[in-house]
Order: sequence, then structure tokens, then C-alpha cells
Amino acid sequence: MKTLSDIKTITGINLAMNTHTVRGFLVLTLILLSIILSPSTAIAQQQNQKDGRPNIVFIMSDDHAYQAISAYSNKLIETPNIDRIAKMGMLFTQASVTNSICAPSRATILTGKHSHRNGKIDNHFPFDTTNVTFPVLLQRAGYQTAMFGKLHFGNSPKGFDEFKILPDQGAYYNPDFITKKQGNIKVDGYVTDIITDMTLKWLQEDRKKDSPFLLMYLHKAPHRSWLMAERHLDEYTHKKFPEPETLFDDYSGRTTPAKEAEMSVLRHMAWAGDNKVFPEVMDELGIPEIGFDKRRYAYEMGRFNETQATNFKKAYTSINDEFKKAYPTMTDEQKMKWKYQRFMQDYLGCIKAVDENVGRLLDYLEANKLMDNTIIVYTSDQGFYLGEHGWFDKRFVYDESFKTPLLVAWPGKTKAGSRSDELVQNLDFAQTFLDAAGVKAPSDMQGLSMVPLLKGEPQKWKRDAVYYHYYEYPAEHMVNRHYAIITKDYKLIHYYYVEDQWELIDRKKDPKELKNVYNDPAYAKVRKELHARLDQLRAQYGDNTALSQRYIDKFMLDASEGKVFGVSKEKAEAIKGRRKEVEAKIKN
Repeated sequence: MKTLSDIKTITGINLAMNTHTVRGFLVLTLILLSIILSPSTAIAQQQNQKDGRPNIVFIMSDDHAYQAISAYSNKLIETPNIDRIAKMGMLFTQASVTNSICAPSRATILTGKHSHRNGKIDNHFPFDTTNVTFPVLLQRAGYQTAMFGKLHFGNSPKGFDEFKILPDQGAYYNPDFITKKQGNIKVDGYVTDIITDMTLKWLQEDRKKDSPFLLMYLHKAPHRSWLMAERHLDEYTHKKFPEPETLFDDYSGRTTPAKEAEMSVLRHMAWAGDNKVFPEVMDELGIPEIGFDKRRYAYEMGRFNETQATNFKKAYTSINDEFKKAYPTMTDEQKMKWKYQRFMQDYLGCIKAVDENVGRLLDYLEANKLMDNTIIVYTSDQGFYLGEHGWFDKRFVYDESFKTPLLVAWPGKTKAGSRSDELVQNLDFAQTFLDAAGVKAPSDMQGLSMVPLLKGEPQKWKRDAVYYHYYEYPAEHMVNRHYAIITKDYKLIHYYYVEDQWELIDRKKDPKELKNVYNDPAYAKVRKELHARLDQLRAQYGDNTALSQRYIDKFMLDASEGKVFGVSKEKAEAIKGRRKEVEAKIKN
């Protein structure tokens, strides 16, 4: 309790202590005390930016490979705006995901739990909305929260004061949005620009100046089917890109799952739906469809307005004309090279718009003095194959899909232009943000706070191995279920359904991941040590064979009833039959 003399000192008032002045001073004192002790004032002071709690701007794209960010490599594209985040802060070279597929990755980010703990193991089963997410905890702690863009699951994300999200995958042109306050809406334009417009509008008009905020700015691009903005069509459809060394990988050095995956640029990338070969050209040349080929194309084209459709046709007509002349004599090698270039033109064209729009957001933050106490993150929900191993898509624990870009700026806390090669994961975002905000993380979150790394204290980081588990099989792309332990030097991988095979990769000697050395006697000691550590990690995170089997049984029941996307009832039954054969071999 302040004394009268204390208050006089604080207010700088020096009054003669006669009756009149004392009475007046006491009135002034009561007014001052009422202001100081006012609950609303206390809350405002607690929430004011001066309390040190940072804003959090979380930028995430979908399927953005680290190979396609020039801060990592400029062989394919320059991304000067995304690179700005690395220049302001820290570039992580060994960031990874726990499960390389869209919705499960996002569930892990929100919950800070592995897929088997939060229940979102694949894109098939729904997200358990009883999960506690870090936005809910930040909102309770006084953060203003907003989400714009692609969530991929759930129509009403918890913990957000405002959201406008794409339904499921969303559309590139004239997309629909599910909103908190306006219901379902459709917005004319290009999705990457629109998501940014919404984000900037919220910052300008709805952001509370006296509260820290969490802003999740989530792009659809560069997810399949790779439709770039009209302004980039002329430039990117004429570019040529270097091929990866492993474009023609024959998988001879690895296990069966690598050979059987349906992710080949040549055999599984759709002619119309992906490579923009007009359906009438396919018919003229007698080219059969691949998967949902023409249906995918028709959906995207059906969203164009007249001007957009005209610009699209104009850009791709010359490509189709040249293709018609070349196709009758093309070898498989030439088809692969042609499809790779078409894929890269469209994919990287999408990234061009992402980079431009990240620049718009960074410019706004700088112009409005919001950089000084804001954590800015750029990442992707996982990596992506850009022709490596002859593939597109993700799912495997091989580096191109397992690793994800991660660039973090925290002015005043993180050294500009710094790098970290520590093993961080998307599992760690929730606890990192809660730690930075001074909010206690729930005891069942499984990640680690990256704050010590961001503050230049790597000695406080104790992790030297991470755990990975992929579940969605049999399904589109047919990548076998597998789990793995990954250190900086090795990967030990177990494919357990439908096959039962092990793979050991020496990450230092074999960075392209072309050779399985599991049965090499020279690695016997390493193999034994990794098995022991893998068992320890599975126990630590609460994963086990019985739990995996329950997920298999539940999934295969739906697959047998034709409820799994991309898998017929007949294919599901064939997979179950093959598994019985594998189990019989194991017993014998």
C-alpha cells in the first residue's frame, strides 16, 4: 500500500499540509488509485504489447519443397521475399515432419502431438475436435487470433476470433470460403492473392492495437493441380529447369515399397489434370487417362470466368500444338522429360505468386512498425518430390518429403542470417509459440520449444533423433505404411503393411538415399543401436504395434466397402490377400 508521501513523490506534487489542500489531495489520490487498481486497466496493461509477449505470424504453404526456396538453393527459382525471413532470422536445414501428408501435418502443428496421439493419422478419417490446440490456449491468454487460407479439415477451427478458410483442398480460381461471420462465400480472383487480401484487411481493420495476436496465413499453393496466376503464364510456360540426378531412379538399391509407389512423373502424373494437355488432344492422339485425369481438368476449368479461360487457353495452346507433333515418336524417356518440365513450370509458377504475396505481408508489417516484437514463421505442411526418384507428391520418409522448409525471424531475439541444423519438427510449433507467449503447455504435448535455438542457445537443445510414422495405405499413390527413426547420420525405416521390410540409409555417405545397407555387415553395430533407440522412441511417444493394427483394421474395413479415395473394393481385397501371404512367410 502506498503512503501519502509515496504518492506525493510519485505524482510530483508538493502540497502544504493544511486542511483544504489535504482534502483536495485525498480526492486526487482516490482518483489515481481507482485508475491504478481498475481491473480493466490491469487487463489492458497485461495485454499491451509492452508486456513483452510477441505477435505470431505463421505462414504456411502446401507442398512447398525446400528445394524450391532460394534461401536453400537457387537452382530452380528465386524467392526473394521468403528469403527475407531467413535474412532477418534463422534458416533451419534439418526441419522435418512427423507424417508427410497434408491434414495430419496440420493436426500435429495445432496439437503438438504425433498423429497416433491426436488421432488424425491420414486424410481419410476426421480430426478429433476434442483435441486442445495451441490457438485455443493463446486465445484464452488474451491473444487475438485469426486464420485465413487452407486448413484442409474442419469447418469451424477452434480458438479463432476470425477465420476464412477454403473447404477441403480449395480452388485456385474464384475460390469458395467458409467464414466465421459471413457464412459460405465465393470470391473472384486468384486464391493466393485473395488469401493475402483477407489477411491484410484483417490487420488493417480488425487487429486490436492493445493485444498481441496470432495470425495463421495459410496458402493452398503450390498444391496439385498447380494452376499459376494469369500474370505468370507467359513467363513460366516458357522456362526450362534442370533435371534432378535421380529422375530416372530404378529403385534397385532399396525395398519393395519404393518400386511399387504410384508417384511416378511418367506413369502417374495426369496428362490433362496435371500437365494441361487438352482433353481433345488426348482423344486425337489416343492417350488414355491417368486416374481422375479429365475430371480434374474439367473441375479446374469450370471455375474460370471467360477472361481467365481465354488467357489459360492462349498460354497452353502452343504447348499443346508442339506436343501433338512430338508425341507420336516420343520414347518413355522423352515423355518423362517433357512431363517433368511441364510439372515444374506450373509448380514453380504457383510459388512465384506465393513469394510475391509473402512480400506484401512483410511490407505491411514493416510499414506499420509490427516487426519489432513479432515472430514470423515460413514453412510448409511437408516437403515434396520435384522429380527426385522420378516422383511427385510426398509421403515417404526420404528427405524431399520428410524435410520441410523452415525460416523464422524474431527481431531482437534471433540473430539475423543465422542457421541451425538441429532436428526440429512440426511437432514443436505448438510448444514454441506457447513458450514465447509465456503460456504453460499441456503435459501431453509431445514437442519441444524451439525458443532456445531461436535465442542462440543450442546447448539447451537435447534432441538427437526424431520419429516418423506414415499411415495412409492402401490409398492414392500406394505408399506402404512405415515408421522410422532419423538421426543426423542415419535413417532406420520399417515398412510393416503390406510388406514387412527394413531399410537403413547412411545419410552422410548416401545423401541421395539410393542404397539400403540394412543387411550390410559393416553396419551391424549401427543397426543394433538404431533398433534400440527406435524402440525407446516408440515407447516415449506412446506408439506400438497393437495401436498400428487397430488403425489398419479400421481403415481396411472402409477400404473394403469402397469408402477410401482412389481404392476400389477389389484392390482392397487384393491387398488383404497379399498381406496374408506376407504373414505366412514371416511365420515360416
